[in-house]
This record gives sequence, structure tokens and C-alpha cells, in this order.
Amino acid sequence: MSIGTISEARASAAAGQRLTVRYFAWVREKVGRAEEVVDVPQGVATVGDLVAWLSTRGPEYENAFARAGVVRAALDQVHVKPAHVLAGAREIAFFPPVTGG
Repeated sequence: MSIGTISEARASAAAGQRLTVRYFAWVREKVGRAEEVVDVPQGVATVGDLVAWLSTRGPEYENAFARAGVVRAALDQVHVKPAHVLAGAREIAFFPPVTGG
């Protein structure tokens, strides 16, 4: 299987899946909601793809993800990187980095 075929298979596997999206702290404040359920569209295969797609859903999302590299993600309660594949996940949470004092 070629790399292109693998990427297409991952995108197809995630497309159409239903995902609960949870937002925390200032991400929640900017989006204007604590959570929602979305149907993952065709072509959205990774966490980074999901962030890019969410950013197109309105100015509140665009504002929340304007610095996508700062926002952290947890897929089914496990911290993940933007390249992590969504296929099979049930929940994703977005939150800012946490600092302590």
C-alpha cells in the first residue's frame, strides 16, 4: 500500500464518524460553548485537519484556533499531537497549555 493510499484510507475512516468536541478555559470562552457533537467531514483525518476545519466554521472558531500551535488536544483523554489520526476516536478536547506557579 502506498503512502497516498494510506492517507486516503485514514481520511475515509475518519469521515462520517461522530465526535464529541469539548472546549476548555479560554478556548471555550472564544468558541462560546463547552462542547458539541460534530460529524467529521471527508478529508479530515487528523487532529490538525480537524482544527483547520473547525477554524472555517465561523469567526469564533477562527479566533479560538488562530494560534493552533498553542492549543493542546486530548483524544479519548490521551494527549496527542496534531498529526494523530482521528479514526475510531469518540471524544476530543481542546485546551490551552497549563502553567503552574
